[in-house]
Amino acid sequence: MKANEIREMSPAELNEKLASLKAELFNLRFQHAVNQLDNPIRLKDVKKDIARVKSVIREKELAQ
Repeated sequence: MKANEIREMSPAELNEKLASLKAELFNLRFQHAVNQLDNPIRLKDVKKDIARVKSVIREKELAQ
C-alpha cells in the first residue's frame, strides 16, 4: 500500500484499516509460531503498512 493511497483516506477509514492490519499481523504471528506461514516477508510488509497508516493519522492530527 502506497502512502499516497493512505493519505486519500478519511480518518474513519484509516482507523478501520489500522485495526484490520493489526488483526492480520496477529494472525501472521500466530501462523509463524506454529510454522504454518508460507510467506514470512508478509510480516515485514504488514508492519510497514501499520507504520504508514499511523504516520498519516498523526499528520492529519497535527494539521487540525
